[in-house]
Amino acid sequence: MAEIVRLKAPGGVEQLELAQADLPPPGADEVQLRQSAIGVNFIDIYQRIGLYPLPAAAIPGVEAVGVVAAVGAHVRGLSVGDRVAYAGAPVGAYASERNLPAWRAVRLPDGLSDEAVASSFVKGITAHMLLRRIFPVASGTVILVHAAAGGLGQLLTRWASRLGATVIGTVGSDAKAAIARAAGAHHVVVGRDADFVRAISELNDGRGVDVAYDGIGGTTLRKTIACVRPFGVVASIGQAAGLIPPLDVEELGPRRSLIFARPSVMAYMNDAVDYRAAADAVLAALASGELEGTGTAYRLRDVAQAHADLEAGRTSGALYLRP
Repeated sequence: MAEIVRLKAPGGVEQLELAQADLPPPGADEVQLRQSAIGVNFIDIYQRIGLYPLPAAAIPGVEAVGVVAAVGAHVRGLSVGDRVAYAGAPVGAYASERNLPAWRAVRLPDGLSDEAVASSFVKGITAHMLLRRIFPVASGTVILVHAAAGGLGQLLTRWASRLGATVIGTVGSDAKAAIARAAGAHHVVVGRDADFVRAISELNDGRGVDVAYDGIGGTTLRKTIACVRPFGVVASIGQAAGLIPPLDVEELGPRRSLIFARPSVMAYMNDAVDYRAAADAVLAALASGELEGTGTAYRLRDVAQAHADLEAGRTSGALYLRP
């Protein structure tokens, strides 16, 4: 029997319940995993509240690390005992064991811990998508990263600064500012109610940033748009602060001449070539020390607390679950 977290109905953290389920043998093109560390992401919260509906099994989660326990008849290149990570669809990572399409499983090098990978795999792939596909960040690029002390924020900051970019981060407290600076942020705007538009203008001599990454949503996105130079990119990557009010296309151009992106890492990972390239880049960056995978651990049975802490901004860095 597999231990699973099931969503009783869309809503608050009280809708998450621990249960048990029979796990059938893997299909011909599947592997069966015994999971050791499960990443927690804002995508999971969006699944819980019903923004992204779950399939019938109602098990959230999009990434984990585990050991191959069984392989289907058609599977090649993976063996029982291999340590692997995966990310993407089909969702259902909140489980002690699960079956997974074999092409999703990426074998892990011995030097990387389960916890490091579970803390950074989806977030690293998201950073790869944002820094490589959405806007090619390079030496001299000036970027804005909201929630720069968060799991994704730290990875974006660290990777972009290694590429030679100037990183301006926003955070909610002095303690989180120290974390963002340690990750490589060159400038940090502190305070949930800080006038970051004015601060960024002063930091950048009145010029806008080249690209801004906004996972806050709500009323923050319009302010983020005001921070970007003409022909720069605004990447809306989440809505932690709530639904985004409708945007008029005139807010983007022609006067501002902005490029607006609303990229989905789930869609990015559905392309096998993009998925493998990004996964390999993330694992190589972790192995070399270019990226650091650290996180706060919760037991699988404490998933409601993990969600509550992430939503309330009580954590910095990544979160993961231990079955």
